[in-house]
Amino acid sequence: MAAAPKLAFLASDAEKAQDALKRLVARYGNAPVETASAIVALGGDGFMLESLHRYMGLKKPIFGMQRGSIGFLMNEYGEEGLRRRVAAAQSYRLRPLRMRALTLSGERLPALAINEVSLLRETRQSAKIRIEVDGITRLDELICDGILLATPAGSTAYNLSAHGPIIPLGSGVLAMTAICPFRPRRWRGALLPHSAKVRFRILEPEKRPVSAVADYTEVRDVVEVEIVEDRRVSLTLLFDPEHNLEERILKEQFGP
Repeated sequence: MAAAPKLAFLASDAEKAQDALKRLVARYGNAPVETASAIVALGGDGFMLESLHRYMGLKKPIFGMQRGSIGFLMNEYGEEGLRRRVAAAQSYRLRPLRMRALTLSGERLPALAINEVSLLRETRQSAKIRIEVDGITRLDELICDGILLATPAGSTAYNLSAHGPIIPLGSGVLAMTAICPFRPRRWRGALLPHSAKVRFRILEPEKRPVSAVADYTEVRDVVEVEIVEDRRVSLTLLFDPEHNLEERILKEQFGP
């Protein structure tokens, strides 16, 4: 018989997350994150992203429970039989995007994104962006508020709000979605293989400054942003079998 998983509990600052933390720790104890079998994150999607980034190096699976405002990456909250739920959960392996941004001042700054890398104009003027994929210029000039590249897990976040496609897990593609494009008028984005190497070059960067954001890491005044899927990094999310992430992504395409 397999040993019951040792659980490490984390919670956002939200009152209901902190209340849940107290009850669960009293019931199940709280193993150190370093020695736990799995991490249980209590909050919303924002806290899940924060936890994934913070403990990425430990390679611990994370089982989220909804105690925040948005919980697409979270399971339903419940206190009964939690160790059994975690032991029976389905695992999903995610690969983040690695952004390398070059700024006007010459700095080169890296960051990882689990959801998306987004480029956004900093002033009232539209951004002008050249798009290269695998060293080939695919769009010489996009005039827009911005552009983003999303993973399948992140396709239901900012990407969906920008009218980008929802991508099933395991599809092997990334979503490139324009944000309020002005020219070309009919171009909204593209689906790219996950192996693609994307480079955004900012045109007129001093006149039309642009920032780059990898999840919650922002780099201001960029002139060039390179993005690739980082196959060296693996993140594991755990979901109840009856409400797994693939089913959520499918339902999202038919829901209200």
